[in-house]
Amino acid sequence: MKRLNLILALAVLLGVAACNTVQGVGKDIQAGGKAVEKVGK
Repeated sequence: MKRLNLILALAVLLGVAACNTVQGVGKDIQAGGKAVEKVGK
């Protein structure tokens, strides 16, 4: 479970680093949050 959380966190960080606008960052964070919610269920 910890490994999955680490992978998700890294994916979110890479997504945030790759986007160029504030709106893009918001979308990436939202997508990361939804992925974490799915894992939590």
